[in-house]
Amino acid sequence: GELVEIGGSFRIPDVMRTAGVRLREVGCTNRTHLRDYEDAIDEETALLLKVHQSNYVIKGFTKEVSVEELVALGQARGLPVLVDLGSGCLFDVGDAFQVHEPLVQEVLRAGVDVVTFSGDKLLGGPQAGVIAGKKEWVRRAAKRPLARALRVDKLTLAALEATLQIYLEGPVAIRAEIPGLSMLLRDISALEVVGRALETELSVLPSGVTVSLVPSLAAVGGGALPSATLPSLQLAIDAPGFDIEAFDKWLRARQLPIVARLDRGRISFDLRTLLPGDEHHVCEAICQWFDLDSK
Repeated sequence: GELVEIGGSFRIPDVMRTAGVRLREVGCTNRTHLRDYEDAIDEETALLLKVHQSNYVIKGFTKEVSVEELVALGQARGLPVLVDLGSGCLFDVGDAFQVHEPLVQEVLRAGVDVVTFSGDKLLGGPQAGVIAGKKEWVRRAAKRPLARALRVDKLTLAALEATLQIYLEGPVAIRAEIPGLSMLLRDISALEVVGRALETELSVLPSGVTVSLVPSLAAVGGGALPSATLPSLQLAIDAPGFDIEAFDKWLRARQLPIVARLDRGRISFDLRTLLPGDEHHVCEAICQWFDLDSK
C-alpha cells in the first residue's frame, strides 16, 4: 500500500525505474508484515524503502511494518533504510488534526539512514525536496553528478533557512509565522470574531442580499493529512437572481484573485483560509460586485 502517486501523476515505481532501480514489492495493499521484507531480501538488495501514505488512507483490515522494525531489520542485514515522509512535518500539532502525522525528527531518532520530505506542505517553506539523515548517505547523494543539475538555487535555500529559523524559535513563533500552520491551528473562536466583523461590514449591501455564517469542515489538502478534517466557518452570500458563477469568475479574474466555494446555490468563503487582513479584501470585493451589479 505504499506505491504512491503524487501530484502531476508522478509515481514512486516510475521514479525508481527512471533512476535505474529495480523495485521489489512486498506484502499486500492492506497488510504487510516484517516477514514480507525478510523474504524479499536477496544478494542484490541495496536498500529498504518505506513510503508514508501522505495523500491517501487505507482503512479497515490493515497492518504495516513500523519504522523501528524496519530499522532493526536493516541493521541485522546490513542494509540502509530510507523513509519518504512526503509532507515533512516538523511541529507536533498534538490532537489538532485527530490523526498522528510522523515527525521528521521522530523518524530520524528511530535510526533510519535517510529521510526525504518536502520543503513546503506542512513544513511551510519553499517548494523543494529535502534529503536528511546520516552523513555517510547524504554525502554520497551530494557527490552524484545529478545532484548539481538538480540543486536548488540560493533564493530557495534562503527561504528554507528562514523557515527553519522560525522552528528554532519555538511553538509561539511557529503558530504565528508559518502561514499554513497558522491557518490549520487557528481556533474556531478566532474565526467567529472575523466572521462577525465581516457580517457587520457587509450590512451595507442592498436589500435582499443575505449574509450568513455557516459551520463547515475544512480539509488540510496539499498532499498531507488526507483523513483529517478541521471545524471551520464559512461566510455565505445569497440573493434572489444572484449569478454566483459570474461572481465567482469575476473574483478569480481580479488583480488580487479570491477563490470562493460554490455550494447549493450560494457562494461562500472559508474563513480558515484567510490570513490576517485578508477579510478586508473579501469585504471590498463583495461590496464592489454588488455596487457594479446594481448599476
